[in-house]
Amino acid sequence: MGLRRAPRVQLSALCRRAPLSTAPAAREQPAAGPGAEPGRGPAETARPPVPAVDFGNTQEAYRSRRSWELVRSLLVLRLCASPALLARHEQLLHLARRLLGQRLFNTLMKMTFYGQFVAGEDQESIRPLIQHNRAFGVGSILDYGVEEDLTPEEAERTEMESCSSALERDGHGVSKREKQFQAHRAFGDRRDGVTSARTYFYASEAKCDSHMETFLHCIEASGGASEDGFSAIKLTALGRPQFLTGRLEPLLSRFTEEEERQMTRMLQRMDVLAKKASQAGVRLMVDAEQTYFQPAISRLTLEMQRRFNVERPLIFNTFQCYLRDAYDNVTLDVELARREGWCFGAKLVRGAYMTQERARALEVGYEDPINPTYEATSIVYHRCLDYVLEELKHNARAAVMVASHNEDTVRFTLRRMEELGLHPADRQVYFGQLLGMCDQISFPLGQAGFPVYKYVPYGPVMEVLPYLSRRALENSGVMKGAQRERQLLWQELKRRLCTGSLFHQPA
Repeated sequence: MGLRRAPRVQLSALCRRAPLSTAPAAREQPAAGPGAEPGRGPAETARPPVPAVDFGNTQEAYRSRRSWELVRSLLVLRLCASPALLARHEQLLHLARRLLGQRLFNTLMKMTFYGQFVAGEDQESIRPLIQHNRAFGVGSILDYGVEEDLTPEEAERTEMESCSSALERDGHGVSKREKQFQAHRAFGDRRDGVTSARTYFYASEAKCDSHMETFLHCIEASGGASEDGFSAIKLTALGRPQFLTGRLEPLLSRFTEEEERQMTRMLQRMDVLAKKASQAGVRLMVDAEQTYFQPAISRLTLEMQRRFNVERPLIFNTFQCYLRDAYDNVTLDVELARREGWCFGAKLVRGAYMTQERARALEVGYEDPINPTYEATSIVYHRCLDYVLEELKHNARAAVMVASHNEDTVRFTLRRMEELGLHPADRQVYFGQLLGMCDQISFPLGQAGFPVYKYVPYGPVMEVLPYLSRRALENSGVMKGAQRERQLLWQELKRRLCTGSLFHQPA
């Protein structure tokens, strides 16, 4: 039996129907103190001077770490820089599990890679680490790092089924998507060539509800751990990726009734998360994904920002600066926020899908969307960042997360903040790094009073192995070219040995 076409539907109409709860869309802000500039927090005269940040002072950088943790970091980061080990790391993990048994294997992982990059198995077990980092000025962004264990063939089949419409699958319709946005079997397994981002595949509406519940738990935990917390979500976890492949408005006109219901349900999940974040005082970052998803993701995020970024930037969009059009996208959103009167919020990253994006562009036959070199990407990143910082100088209700492990980028940010008069107490500029990486950047920033966060994954050992594999691969690219972190770790270990403080206890 053929599927009946649904009437043409507008995104704004769907968004109006989406809300499930009656929670307020925007959280009221406390009144500023006497003499305070609106949106700026403490009065200028009450601000302490900004401490200098020294990324080379190992004693301060690793004050929160015991010596055995420094040894573990050295070992893990050194292994991550070995091409021979990385090429066979999956086979080696499988062999170790067979030889040691599950219990000893779990213990080994917790002493090494898991202990370096993952906080614990559940929200209760990660609490001590979150509190410890918070005592040293570093906040946490929680991420349940579990992925489904699908074979490449299963992932490909699932993706092809969920990325095409019912009419296309039924043979009654031909895809009118631009070539770049059509599902492609060779890239059905979206995990391939991705080194740092968790991947979701659509299984069912019930599974999407389960993902929403997980995000809700992370928002609750982030709200309880900090007065100014963050939580991150991925829109591919909340609905069929079909609704995200391509530019959104043309897709809406071809929905069946069932697809329209599924799309509405995805919008409802987004609404529930945003309202929960508002209630908990947590800022919600919408992660960027592949370029064939990104136009729709950005469009839906923009709708959320219009609704929820009324008094402050609650919803943050993510901009991948390795894309050639990153600067245009940033400036467009800033201009929209100015004109429409909502609060701009952004996370700037370099990007996680470079290898996959380039291979796909070559195979499918469209222009490579990625900047030609790492240096070109850094230029774009700094250009976007500088534009946003200039906006922050004139707009106290805007904010940015500088998500970077690049010390030069962090130094650039600090210098421009000083030149523009942006004080860390304003809490407009945030910094973010991954757990287990670049402590020599995160902790000096936190101890100097800058808002800085670690992206903290958690989950059972066996279920986060895909995440750990990508951590190892990412570190191979980051750490092989720049050995500074390992050099600083050695330097601090030698200092402690020479000064008799090898049994240092953080305080």
